[in-house]
Amino acid sequence: MAIKAGLDLYGFPPVLFAAVRYDVAGLVMLAYALYVLDDPLPRTRRQVADVLVGAVFLIAGYHAFLFVGEQNTTSAAAAVIVSLSPVLTTAVARAALPSERLSVAGTAGLLLGLLGVAVLSVRDPSNLLAAGVVGKALVFAAALSFAFGSVVSRRLDSGLPIESMEAWSMLGGALLMHALSAARGERIEPMLEALSGPDALGALAALGYLSLVASALGFLVYFDLLDRLGPIEINLVSYVAPVFAAVSGFLFLGELITLRTALGFLVIVVGFVLIKREAIRAELGTVRRGSGARTDD
Repeated sequence: MAIKAGLDLYGFPPVLFAAVRYDVAGLVMLAYALYVLDDPLPRTRRQVADVLVGAVFLIAGYHAFLFVGEQNTTSAAAAVIVSLSPVLTTAVARAALPSERLSVAGTAGLLLGLLGVAVLSVRDPSNLLAAGVVGKALVFAAALSFAFGSVVSRRLDSGLPIESMEAWSMLGGALLMHALSAARGERIEPMLEALSGPDALGALAALGYLSLVASALGFLVYFDLLDRLGPIEINLVSYVAPVFAAVSGFLFLGELITLRTALGFLVIVVGFVLIKREAIRAELGTVRRGSGARTDD
């Protein structure tokens, strides 16, 4: 909702919007890295490469392609294409990270999750197919960029602290997007007018939320979980995003949660259960053992 507000309500130029978002997020994270780390600088070639991968693929590539592509396609088409990220990640990981491969059941769960997103997002299939080819290609490039960046970052395993990785990747990505914004001929005046005009509070809220919550905090969690879970499972977040979009639409915009929406939720849950069945089984076993111990006491 914050991205839509910035682009549609306040007229922010798309690539410049993404660049300023990561200017703010990157500076905040750099200050945090300086506070919590003795040495926040990347020192080895592998660490520098890790930062470059984050800047080029996870920050600049993903957001530039996505923000521009969403201007030329429908929200439903974009949601489904972005949700290809776990599938694309699996394909890339098969070549680069053999240990990250999914079983047959896990692959079925992955495809069920994608089907659930389609059920949630696509209300008019003919409109989905009518969306601009260029816009859809750009959104697909965004999903591919993020999938590739996630896998390569995991493979590098540079040992660079998450705070440093995030800060320098964001600032590097922001710099790349500023260059692309200038090449596209985007002007900063519409953004300055929105941030200083009568709707400044709403414009600042959209930019602030995306910079501080969705970017600085969100990527801190993302990079931590990427290290713990691997690129395939962490990119399943793209399946959950439409669920939260539907719930937030119900809470803040009065959009109804229909039977179709509930069905989409159910399909996504079944997909998650198939992928995480071993972890769920282990957790249930822990709960049962704990309950048995309390009963004996």
